[in-house]
This record gives sequence, structure tokens and C-alpha cells, in this order.
Amino acid sequence: MRSQARPAQGEKTPQMQRIEEHEKFRRGVEEFNRREFFAAHETLEEIWLKAPEPEKTFLQGVIQVASAFHHYLKGNHAGAEPLLRRGLEKLEKSPDGYAGIDVQRLRKKAMWWLEEIAAGRSPVQEELPQIVAENPRL
Repeated sequence: MRSQARPAQGEKTPQMQRIEEHEKFRRGVEEFNRREFFAAHETLEEIWLKAPEPEKTFLQGVIQVASAFHHYLKGNHAGAEPLLRRGLEKLEKSPDGYAGIDVQRLRKKAMWWLEEIAAGRSPVQEELPQIVAENPRL
């Protein structure tokens, strides 16, 4: 019977890395829902950089939507519009329920915002989307 090599001190096992990714994803969702869109972008980007497909495209879509709302809240409506459009294009590739997220609901709300911004309207911040998730997990 061969023994498995143990990771060097300070090195993370693949299982430890996966648990850390799940926690970062959960934190990113919570930040998004608290309207801390820049923080959500930063947190999710840490996972996105190393993610395989289709996870990578999904994360990039959520990141772009978060970035769009960050721009919107800073008064940069023109910058929010293309980010929302690109984020939606990426989220279209993810099935509903992906990573425990109600992707369809997020897409629908982001699309409504895109239409409002494109029409020159300024919806109230109370109508910003939330990520609805049962146990968000990558």
C-alpha cells in the first residue's frame, strides 16, 4: 500500500482550495446582496482567475453585472450599460440553478435594468437586483 504524499507546510490540498473557493463565492454573493458591488467584484475575481469553464464564464457574468451596478451607483450610467450587456451575454450560457443561484431571476432583473438605462431612465436603487440562492456553491 502506497502512502499519499502530504502537502508541504502552508500548502493547501485541492479539497482545502475548493472549500476556500466556496467560501469566497458565498462572500461575493453576500457582498452583491448588500450592494457592495466593488467588493463583490474583487472577491469573485479571485475565484474567476483560476476557474475552469463553464464556471469561469458564469463568474465573469456575475462580476460584470456587479461592476455595472458599481458604475451605476457612482453616476456612470453610460459605463453601466455595456457592462450589463456583456454580463447578461455570459449569464445566458448558464442554466438556471447554476452554483445554487436563481440565474434566471438575476438575468431577468439585470435585463430590466439594461432596458431602463438604455432608455435614459434612472430606476430607484431599491430595485437593484439581489442574487437569490439556496446554498450558493461552485
